[in-house]
Amino acid sequence: MTSGVAAPRRGLVAGTAQVLRDSGIITWRNAVNIRRLPDALLSATIQPIMFVLLFAYVFGGSLGGGDYREWLIGGIFAQTVAFNVFFTTMGLANDLQKGIIDRFRALPMSRLAVILGRTTSDLGVSAVTLVVMSVTGLIVGWRIRGSVFDAALAFALLLLFSFAMSWIGALVGLLARNVEVAQSAGLIWLFPFTFISSAFVPIGNMPGPLRVVAEWNPVSAVAQASRDLFGNAAPPAFPPPGAWPGDHPVIYGALCCVAIIAVFMPLTVARYRRVASR
Repeated sequence: MTSGVAAPRRGLVAGTAQVLRDSGIITWRNAVNIRRLPDALLSATIQPIMFVLLFAYVFGGSLGGGDYREWLIGGIFAQTVAFNVFFTTMGLANDLQKGIIDRFRALPMSRLAVILGRTTSDLGVSAVTLVVMSVTGLIVGWRIRGSVFDAALAFALLLLFSFAMSWIGALVGLLARNVEVAQSAGLIWLFPFTFISSAFVPIGNMPGPLRVVAEWNPVSAVAQASRDLFGNAAPPAFPPPGAWPGDHPVIYGALCCVAIIAVFMPLTVARYRRVASR
């Protein structure tokens, strides 16, 4: 009886270990590719720096000056990790187009490992991007005014959001199947998703329907959670968030991340199995 119960447990442990081992190998492979193509990592850092400079100094003067620049950085963090989903989309589409996925299918490895390795390596890109953006923020006047624990929690939530978003990017990349279509498909949903939010402007000034969408947008929750945890108050003229997600951004942001992973992870794995079986 006991040995019968122990056998499935040993099988589960062995299966989990194989997935983690295979995922680690794919993660290392993707990281090596990024190291050989530094232009890809450069694009992940230059774009958010341009957004900081544009909004902080072109629009910042009319939106609150120094207070706005400090408030802005939390939104830039959320927008940046969301945009890094593009790495996952383009990476998987490129592997499909070049037939690398077919080679992985021929190997005795977990099918989940290919997707998990991609999302994990892109999580590393997001971590590097956050370091660069933090330095940029300090240069333009941003400061962490909360506790060390709160700041660590903010960065952890941002990385969790990046990991969750990468599963959406993985599904889009597998559906697109080539780089050109993936690039267009990624922009179609990503731009409205990130800009109809409180990343750059307060939600209270938006028209009614857009305000409702922005209030419940996960980007708004992660941006507001970062601001609250970093201790970055909004300029005095900005209206308060108002809705429940704005009053509980950390809880809502974390729940959104878990929900995104719970929905898109099985969809992505199922799509990968269909693609790999062709």
